[in-house]
Amino acid sequence: MRDSASEGGIRKLLRELEVFAGRLPEFDPHATPGEPSELFVDWLVTAVDAGVPEPHAMTLSTVGPDGGPSARVLILKDVGPSGWQFAAHAGSPKGRDLTRLGRAALTFYWPQQARQVRVRGPVSAESAERSAADFLARSPGSRAEALVGRQSQPLGELADRDATARQSLVRIEREPGLVVPEWTLYSLRPEEVEFWQGDKQRKHTRLGYTRNGAEWHKQLLWP
Repeated sequence: MRDSASEGGIRKLLRELEVFAGRLPEFDPHATPGEPSELFVDWLVTAVDAGVPEPHAMTLSTVGPDGGPSARVLILKDVGPSGWQFAAHAGSPKGRDLTRLGRAALTFYWPQQARQVRVRGPVSAESAERSAADFLARSPGSRAEALVGRQSQPLGELADRDATARQSLVRIEREPGLVVPEWTLYSLRPEEVEFWQGDKQRKHTRLGYTRNGAEWHKQLLWP
């Protein structure tokens, strides 16, 4: 294991790490569409074309019952008229947070391009039919994990996890149409969306979209 106990060792290591490496894309905030999802899709496709690993991965942030924040990485499922979509087990901590408060934030980060997208707004559950379709589109292993339904509960031994996962997978293979009723497809309807383009000289460009009824207002923001 690397020796990090020396005074200032971690600070020195962190300060020496390179950021904003390579050539960064240009971003003209004045040549942007009036609606944020169109710009988001353009940035997402650019990240895909550039070979950014898992560009559809995002951080979902919620607020727990104690008022404290909680964040985890999920996969974006779709962007459309209903909003930004993702899925989760309704009985999981994030599912309970969403049921209780009904609001969340999403953060995308593509380091190769020094780009972030931040999305905030209310979250609602899609229909049981759409949630079931999302569940059945997942891999057998993923469906087996969701069938266990014990996310974030204390685990005694890894062997217990593995044995339960095998039993769950056997059931999934025996009943390929089985759907976990708590599996939920969620849509976040954005009220605020910010596009952040990093700059090597730290002259970052930030463009914020704010919803006003059916319209969007665009505003440049100081770095």
